Amino acid sequence: MSSATRYRTVTVDGLSIFYREAGAPDAPVLLLLHGFPSSSRMFEPLMDRLADRFRLVAPDYPGFGHSDAPDPASFAYTFDRLAEVTARFTAAVGIDRHLLYVQDYGGPVGFRLARSAPERLTGLIVQNAVAHEVGLGPLWESRRAYWRDRAGHEAAVRDNFLSYDAARTRHVGSDPEPERYDPDLWTDEHAFLSRPGQAEIQLDLFYDYRTNVASYPAWQDWLRRTRPRLLVLWGRYDTSFQVAEVEAYRADVPEAETYVLDGGHFVLDTRADEVAALVRGFATTGR
Repeated sequence: MSSATRYRTVTVDGLSIFYREAGAPDAPVLLLLHGFPSSSRMFEPLMDRLADRFRLVAPDYPGFGHSDAPDPASFAYTFDRLAEVTARFTAAVGIDRHLLYVQDYGGPVGFRLARSAPERLTGLIVQNAVAHEVGLGPLWESRRAYWRDRAGHEAAVRDNFLSYDAARTRHVGSDPEPERYDPDLWTDEHAFLSRPGQAEIQLDLFYDYRTNVASYPAWQDWLRRTRPRLLVLWGRYDTSFQVAEVEAYRADVPEAETYVLDGGHFVLDTRADEVAALVRGFATTGR
C-alpha cells in the first residue's frame, strides 16, 4: 500500500480530533506528540522518511491545529485533560502498543500516558521536552511569576509567549545559521496563535504547566524505577529549554541513548534526516 500521509479526523469525547497517519496499518506504531504552539504538522518530515518502517500517527490536541477548539468555559485546558483525550484517541484509532515520540508539550502529555499504561510502551523518544528543573532556564522566571500571580503577570507572558518574535525565536533560537529556517514555520504558528480565542486557550493551558513542574519528581522516579528504552534527542540551539536536560535524563536512565544535534527547539526543522536515522536505529536495535 502507499506510504503517503493521510489526513483524518476521529470523534473523541464529542470532539473532532485531527491526525496525520502514514505507513502500513499493521506496522509497529510510532505515536508522535507535538509541542507548543505547533501541531501534528511538525512531524511531516518523519512521515516522509519513516513510513516504510512504522505506522506513524500524530494527533492534534484539542485547541491545536485542525482539532476542535472548544471555549475554555466549557473545556478544561489542562495537561491532565489533554492526556485523557489522547489516551482515548489511541483507543479510537486502534493503537495498543507503541513507541512514543514526545516534543515540548508532548512530554507532559506523554509522561502521563506512559505512567498510566506502561504496558503499552515499547520505548520512549524525548526531543526537547523537559522532566527536570535543570531544563528550565532564565526565560522561565517571568513564567514562574505568572504561575504565582496570573493576573499580575499575564501581559508579560503574552509578550514572551504569544508574540511573532517569540514564535520566531522558538524555532531559530541561538543557531548561528538562521538562514537554514523556513520563515513559514513561525509565520504560520503566529497566525494560529492569532485566531479568535487562541490566546485564552493557550494562557489557560500554560497556567496549568505549573502542574508539570510539580510532577517532575514523580516522572523522574518512574524513569529510574522502570528504566524504559530511552532515546533523547536535543537541539543545542534551543533557547526555551536547557541542554543540561540531556544529562539529567542520562542520570535517570544510564542506558539511554542521547544525542545533541545542531538544531533548535524544533530540531526537525533542520535535522530531519539525522533524526529519522536515529529513530530507525533505536527501533531496530531495541534491548
